[in-house]
Amino acid sequence: MLRKVFRTGNSVVVALPKDALELLGISEGSDVSIDFDRVKRQVIISQVNESLAVAGVDEEFARQVSEFIDHYRPALEALAKS
Repeated sequence: MLRKVFRTGNSVVVALPKDALELLGISEGSDVSIDFDRVKRQVIISQVNESLAVAGVDEEFARQVSEFIDHYRPALEALAKS
């Protein structure tokens, strides 16, 4: 399956077709795990089965951190480069 890489906002994305999402058991808004096989130069996308509560993370806190990162991403990325 051939897909194009394109820019949207500050991100570069690859859109996944509906049948691939169904096969992976994910939908818009799902949390996924991204891994890299550096030898094969491949990206591996997996469905996240573990809930935050099971991992010992308060879900409200995780939501707030996620919103903070989304809001301040440019500043955080600039700080990371310093």
